Amino acid sequence: MTPAPVKPPVTVADLERLDIRVGTIVQVDEVPKSAKLARLTVDFGDHRRTILAGIRKERADPRETCGKQALFVLNLPPRVMAGETSEGMLFDIGFADGVTPVLAQPESPVPNGTRAG
Repeated sequence: MTPAPVKPPVTVADLERLDIRVGTIVQVDEVPKSAKLARLTVDFGDHRRTILAGIRKERADPRETCGKQALFVLNLPPRVMAGETSEGMLFDIGFADGVTPVLAQPESPVPNGTRAG
């Protein structure tokens, strides 16, 4: 793989506007109206959210992500996809570069809701 060019510069203030947090995936279900979306129920410590992620075609068994911590973007507006509402975005690694995606995970467990950055 040849790495993509570096994107245009952003300010630290731009980066600080993103709310990226660690959450534990506690349930993974298929989204009936989509061949690629999975419905993730994610524990962020003080609350749980439903986050839709296009991981069904990327993994042999998306349910293998259940119980794992990963990074999620939380301050995006809710988005309706395949008739269901997503309350954030899975922050994975590889998809944009054509590499089989993997979860962005902390190197050791941290409390759910811990902020990245």
